[in-house]
Amino acid sequence: PAWLRRLCGQLLSERLMRPNGVQAVVRGIMEGTGAGLSAGVTGDAGAEAAAVDWRKCDAVAKILASCPQQCLSLEGYYRLVCPQVLDLLHIQDKATARQFQRVATTTLLTMAKEHPQLAEEHLLQPLLAPLLRCSET
Repeated sequence: PAWLRRLCGQLLSERLMRPNGVQAVVRGIMEGTGAGLSAGVTGDAGAEAAAVDWRKCDAVAKILASCPQQCLSLEGYYRLVCPQVLDLLHIQDKATARQFQRVATTTLLTMAKEHPQLAEEHLLQPLLAPLLRCSET
């Protein structure tokens, strides 16, 4: 029903904009997929498990790249969510890191296509800052 979709969307949006909300949402959606699912599976089953994993990563990235209706401004959403997206690149657990890096990369690409200036300010500049510091010295 429409009311349930609205309520779920509102709860998801509220969670995303909290500290560590992006990571919590990604963990919740991606749980049960990834290296544990496809590591012991070979052949067609392994390829199918990997495809499911990629589709889930793409779906999560689309969710993250979409500014919720409850958010007052697109810039405010990017300011809250983008640092959390970049944090996904620093996960230490190898099995989890692979999925999180896929989600972060796809989110970054989607945001850069949809809103290039905001993505540059809130994603690309912070991501490239260490490289720029090294090249300046």
